[in-house]
Amino acid sequence: MSLKKTKIISTVGPACLARQTLQKMYRAGMNGARINTAYGKLDQYRKIIDTIREIADIPVILDIKGPEIRLAVRSKRIVKKGDVLGAGFKGETVSFSRDFHDGVDVGDLVLVDNGKLRFKVAGKKRGTLSLVALNSGELENRKGVNIPNKTLAVPTLSDVDLQVVDLAREKDVEFIALSFTRNAQDVQNLRRQAHRCKGAIIAKIENREGVNNFNEILETADGIMVARGDLGVEIEPERVPLVQKSIIKQCNQRGKIVVTATEMLESMMHNPMPTRAEVSDVANAILDGTEVTMLSGETAVGLYPVEAVSMMSRIAIETEKAIENHVEDEGFINISDTISRAIQRICEEMPVDKIVTLTRSGYTARMISRFKIKQPIIAVTPDLRVKRQLELTFGVFPVNMDYQEEKDRILEVAKMLHAARLINDEDTILFTAAFRTPQKHASNLIEIHRLKELKEFTVQ
Repeated sequence: MSLKKTKIISTVGPACLARQTLQKMYRAGMNGARINTAYGKLDQYRKIIDTIREIADIPVILDIKGPEIRLAVRSKRIVKKGDVLGAGFKGETVSFSRDFHDGVDVGDLVLVDNGKLRFKVAGKKRGTLSLVALNSGELENRKGVNIPNKTLAVPTLSDVDLQVVDLAREKDVEFIALSFTRNAQDVQNLRRQAHRCKGAIIAKIENREGVNNFNEILETADGIMVARGDLGVEIEPERVPLVQKSIIKQCNQRGKIVVTATEMLESMMHNPMPTRAEVSDVANAILDGTEVTMLSGETAVGLYPVEAVSMMSRIAIETEKAIENHVEDEGFINISDTISRAIQRICEEMPVDKIVTLTRSGYTARMISRFKIKQPIIAVTPDLRVKRQLELTFGVFPVNMDYQEEKDRILEVAKMLHAARLINDEDTILFTAAFRTPQKHASNLIEIHRLKELKEFTVQ
């Protein structure tokens, strides 16, 4: 059983498409594979999913573009400060993936590639913008575009996004990440389009609207990603650390997945070791309570994808020694919430070695996980999709194992886990499950046993 509790998502791209490289990344600590659908084609995504499935039972995250805007240029070009570009929305030498012509005014900023290139709108004419470069740099195809402080009437999902949603349904993908989530309606639109897809929805917070509407987004999404690259362009960069902390805290409080992403080990795209500032950034996100850290360009196109995963794992293992619970007592939510709080207290006050939770949806495992208890949480579920989704939950080691509802489930599961060498005779184990209840989120049973004593009983 791995010692690392913080989970790592790696973005799959040209640098790590080889099966051998992905296997090494998995052994180094990769817990989930992200596919950025801003690049590539459906057949490529399909092959990546198949390869991941063959390597390990970890989740696939299809990251769809949503209402994001990207640049289209026929070839790379150098832009100098003061240059004036004509940019359109269809087939121009320089164009944009979405038509926002009517949503901007003369004087507005247009930022490219996380703000590395900055332009000002100098004029508008018949669907074309005249842009003045405010600094020098290189224009490159498919780079992200931000228009700060503007609410643009851009549809939630493009035609390409809808094709990716169909692929998620076809491949039973575990997560869909929605870029540039602006409000709860964006999440609801995606859920409606993905109605037969059982994958969970992760809302990416990376613009001002997403920050302003975070509470309603948290209610509707299954998880949250703090996508700091675009977020630091859309809002003042000095606000990003406090926004990140606030989002992580609220996700922990609700027991929802929270991912911290972008530029975590950015220098490892070109160097075998990160900067000390990057190491501190990863560690501080973990100390704040993030469940998942994500590697983007580091693994997708960097020179050291395996080393980046290994380094992230090393930072996590060291930092977890000092992690603390930040969940506050806000009163009764549901039975599983109450049980999870009781388990936290028990684990603080008596020598429990492991937690075993029997779960069909994964909810109780997530509720226990948010307290960042020292004991490993073994989540036993008969649903393979739930098992893979729980791979992204802090401190949870999910096991896909069927058990009979009508039998003594606790004893049955204990014997199976012992046979799999996940627990041993000397362990004192706290078991939790839902018993004699049809309700959702109603794990209502706690049993504590020394395994050697429990095994003396016979499954009826």
